[in-house]
Amino acid sequence: MLFAAMCHDKPDHLAVRLATRDAHVAWLKSLGGKVRIAGPFLDETAEIMQGSIVVIEAESLAEAKAVFAADPYAAAGLFETVEIRPWRWVVGAPTA
Repeated sequence: MLFAAMCHDKPDHLAVRLATRDAHVAWLKSLGGKVRIAGPFLDETAEIMQGSIVVIEAESLAEAKAVFAADPYAAAGLFETVEIRPWRWVVGAPTA
């Protein structure tokens, strides 16, 4: 099953995001095929990162929460809110 994490950065935490970005990207890469899509939310200028969306495959919501808890961004206290929900990819989904 797929799970989407919608993460919104705390205000004025861009420096935390930038300092932790390499570790975050390495963590995403370490998940291999579990990651279906991942990338930052941007501000209205489309230049400043303000959050993240990550979709992973996991067996359960509990497993997905455990995976996302290991994100270096989460450990650094970057996020103001994180919502993790089951998600179904309908349009544009790759064929199996």
